[in-house]
Amino acid sequence: MNTGLMLFNKTLLGGCAGFSRISNSVRRKAIVAVDEKKKNTFFITTPIYYVNADPHIGHLYSSVIADCIARWHLLCDKGTEIKFSTGTDEHGSKIQQASNANALSPIHYCDKIAESYRNLAECFNINYTDFTRTTDANHIKTLKKFWNVLQKKNYIYSADYEGWYCVSDETFLTSSQLKEVEDNNGKKIYISQESGHPVEWTKETNYLFKLSEFQEELIRWLQKNEVAVRPRKFQKILLDLLSREKLPDLSVSRPSSRVSWGVTVPSDKSQTIYVWLDALVNYLTAAEYKTNNGKFEENWPPDIQVIGKDILKFHGIYWPAFLMAADLELPRTLLCHSHWTVGLEKMSKSKGNIVDPIKRSEVFTADGLRYYLLRVGVAHSDGNYNDSKAIRVLNAELADTLGNLLNRCTATVLNPNQEFPKLNREVLEEVKKLDVAKTLIENVEKLPFICEAHYNEFKIYKVVDAVIATLHSANLFFETMKPWELKKLPEEKETLDVVLHLTMETLRVSGILLLPVIPHLSSKLLSKLNIPEISHNLESVKTFSWNNSDFNSIKLLPEKVMLFRRILLENKPKMKISQ
Repeated sequence: MNTGLMLFNKTLLGGCAGFSRISNSVRRKAIVAVDEKKKNTFFITTPIYYVNADPHIGHLYSSVIADCIARWHLLCDKGTEIKFSTGTDEHGSKIQQASNANALSPIHYCDKIAESYRNLAECFNINYTDFTRTTDANHIKTLKKFWNVLQKKNYIYSADYEGWYCVSDETFLTSSQLKEVEDNNGKKIYISQESGHPVEWTKETNYLFKLSEFQEELIRWLQKNEVAVRPRKFQKILLDLLSREKLPDLSVSRPSSRVSWGVTVPSDKSQTIYVWLDALVNYLTAAEYKTNNGKFEENWPPDIQVIGKDILKFHGIYWPAFLMAADLELPRTLLCHSHWTVGLEKMSKSKGNIVDPIKRSEVFTADGLRYYLLRVGVAHSDGNYNDSKAIRVLNAELADTLGNLLNRCTATVLNPNQEFPKLNREVLEEVKKLDVAKTLIENVEKLPFICEAHYNEFKIYKVVDAVIATLHSANLFFETMKPWELKKLPEEKETLDVVLHLTMETLRVSGILLLPVIPHLSSKLLSKLNIPEISHNLESVKTFSWNNSDFNSIKLLPEKVMLFRRILLENKPKMKISQ
């Protein structure tokens, strides 16, 4: 157990003043160092996506990040069982409104949009294992069980509640979360500082969750657990929020008369469960909470929960508080990412700047769009989506730097035997005296360790940057060695073999390291080089062919491969390019 977590446990053992009715043993079990518990399952989640509209690249970005991390985990340990959950959030007044606007019943509307998210995952090779819909019977059963646990532990009570309510966001807000503005008629109104949506004063009888009792414990969790929320920027945001003012108790139900499209509170049909409590419990549904089959213990807690910054408060305050109350371990890491804007503006239907990932994949390919989002997106700040930039990046890096290098070293004109050739050790030592060869070999040998560090820090853009830098050095080596001239000289046959071998080994290592990012393209590359799937793992890329005296030539697969076709705008006149 690391020192920070040991100190945290000592703090808990010392008592939590002011937390009556809550035993320290329960607290300790809820927040105890999660690395005490060894699991066979790596459990990763995306948010479940709200079905008030079709998916856009922001939804895809969350899914691609999670898929990339899951694939990386498999690359490190083929024996790991991956549990990867995603799904759709289908209750609430906004869904009622959207279904009415589309002249569909709520469930038929939800069926339609949920299918679009399944199609998105299929199109972009998102290898989820669980797809939870909040309208599913097993989820509703789990939600009601969880509600009963919270109520039995006296964390839910009924009371009159009043405050500023945002219909669009379906949440109550404190005064500090509001901003006064003038509407189109010059009337002063309050809006949410975060979303910009208007609020109204509401008074009603609701069920409330005793969120206020968990404030100090939430602060301790964030202060003592360095990986609770990543990047650290977002952990600091949560701490600032928790330190600024006292948390009010949280309204966790709505009158059925106002929000009828929801799950009714057990034993009280006059109320429906708050959509965020409903949505957050999806992770428990996927983990098979309260099923008595022993699987929940194997799955829980989640190792990584990928979220967007707009839902940080719900996952970084409400969610851990619910889990603490239910005596459940907290997620090991909340991985929070920033948003994609278009023209530096937030995507919205009214602005007409929604980027449809399926349509873009018809031009960029699925792996191409995956690559661009992971290559350009950084978790700590918003990315500005631009079609023209995407095309430049994909043409330069996938078509030219990666694809063209593969084409050149596997072309029959330079490689008539179509093989990953064996090395002559003496010739290799001579070639290694050249700076371009020495630099290439050093770059390739460092690359797996650099990428491993970046993957483990969730800095996928730095992984890609390191791979591309290494491929640039391979292209420079190839150009400098002029293999097309060596081909003309029979006495230089073994030098040509060394050039081809070093280039192909660079491609092998790069291809395996890029498998989590561009699984289809990397598999095509490795297939062409005839690299067996059993060696598609981190261990194999830390062993290099030029250090293996037993290496024999490998016959390439005969099929020609176009790894990534350059995108020509003139061939796509209907494609609108955002500037």
